[in-house]
Amino acid sequence: MDLKVFLLIFVSVFIAELGDKTQIATMLFAADREVGKYTVFFAASAALVVASALGVLAGTLLSEYINEKYLQYIAGLGFIAIGSYTLYSASN
Repeated sequence: MDLKVFLLIFVSVFIAELGDKTQIATMLFAADREVGKYTVFFAASAALVVASALGVLAGTLLSEYINEKYLQYIAGLGFIAIGSYTLYSASN
């Protein structure tokens, strides 16, 4: 395993997940006194693992048919579109 790549992916995903809807939902579940904190932790962790596995699978399948450079462009445009929509929604 390439430690440099591992750390790059870890930091990127960690920063992307901070303060997003997933973390807020997890905090809300954990705030419920009737729900076990370990249950929240393990359920949220399992959900992130499954979502990450789907991302790896989709990336692997797409890379067989689409050049990696084009996938980067598509991902970049997707992030720009989501950011633009978020800014537009916040201004209304």
